[in-house]
Amino acid sequence: MAQYLVTGGAGFIGSHLTDELVRRGEQVRVVDNLSTGKRQNLAQHPNLDFIEGDLADLQVARRAVTGVDYVLHQAAIPSVPRSVLDPIASNRANVEASLNVLVAARDAGVKRVVYAGSSSAYGNTPTLPKAESMAPAPLSPYALQKLVAEQYCQLFTRLYGLETVTIRYFNVFGPRQDPSSPYSGVISLFISALCDGRAPTIFGDGEQTRDFTYVANVVDGVLRACHVKDASGEVINVATGGRISLKELFENVRQLVGANVDPLYAEVRAGDVKDSQADISKARRLLGYEPTVRFEDGLQKTVDWYRASQLTVA
Repeated sequence: MAQYLVTGGAGFIGSHLTDELVRRGEQVRVVDNLSTGKRQNLAQHPNLDFIEGDLADLQVARRAVTGVDYVLHQAAIPSVPRSVLDPIASNRANVEASLNVLVAARDAGVKRVVYAGSSSAYGNTPTLPKAESMAPAPLSPYALQKLVAEQYCQLFTRLYGLETVTIRYFNVFGPRQDPSSPYSGVISLFISALCDGRAPTIFGDGEQTRDFTYVANVVDGVLRACHVKDASGEVINVATGGRISLKELFENVRQLVGANVDPLYAEVRAGDVKDSQADISKARRLLGYEPTVRFEDGLQKTVDWYRASQLTVA
C-alpha cells in the first residue's frame, strides 16, 4: 500500500482522484487551502488525512509530503480570466506553490510527482491535433504559469533526479465542477443555466472547438502516470482526441436538459484559444491509456449529477 498526496484534493479533479485512490485501498492525504476546493467534495471520506493550508508556504508543503510516495499536484487557480485580472495571485498559486511542492518532494525522497499541466500551453498554434512536440505559445498568464511549472518539473528531473510527469489536461468536465463562479468550466455553466431556464453566455461566435474530457479519463491517465517506468520527465496529453464546437455543445446540453432557451453571445475573452484538440498517441504508447468514457456519456452523467444535486439542495 502506497501513500499518496493529492494537492488541491478538495477541488473538482482532486476529489475524483481521491475517490479512486480510496476505492483502490491506498493511503491518501489531501492538502487544500479551500480557496476553490470544498470540504463537501470529500464528505464521503470522513476519516481522510486532511491538511488545510496554502502550498505557497514552504512549511505547509514540507508537512504535506512527509512520508509520501507519490504526489498528485492538482492545486492551482485554474482560470484564464482570473489570471488576466490578477496575474500576481494566480502566479503565487500556480508557480510559487508548485516550486515549493517540488522542493519539498525532492527533500522528502518522494518517488514521483505527477503534475496537472494544461493544454492552454499550446496557445493558438493552428495545427490540430496538438502534440507534445509542438512549441508552446501561451496566450494568458495562466497558460504561461502552467508551462513554467511543468518546465520546473522537467528541470527537477534532470537536475535533482526527482521523477516527475506532466499530464496536460484538455477541458475536463464532470460532477462537482462548480457552476457558481463565472470562471467555471463552460459545461457546468451551460448545464446550470439551462436547468434553471436561464440563457448561458457564449464568448465569441461559438465556432471555437474544445477536446472536452470527462474526469474519469483524466483520473485514469494520472494514476497510470504514477507507475510507468519510461514516463519520468515526460509531458503527456490526456484527453479524448476529439473536438466539438461550443455551439454544438450548447445544443447537446439543451437537448439533454429539455430547455427552450437560446444562448447569449459576448465578445471573445482575452487569453482564450480558438481551437483545442489533443493528440493522445503518446499517452497510448507510454501509459497504455485509452479514454474509457465517451464525451456523450460523460455529458449525460454530468447532467444527471447536477439534477440530483439540485434535488438534494431543495
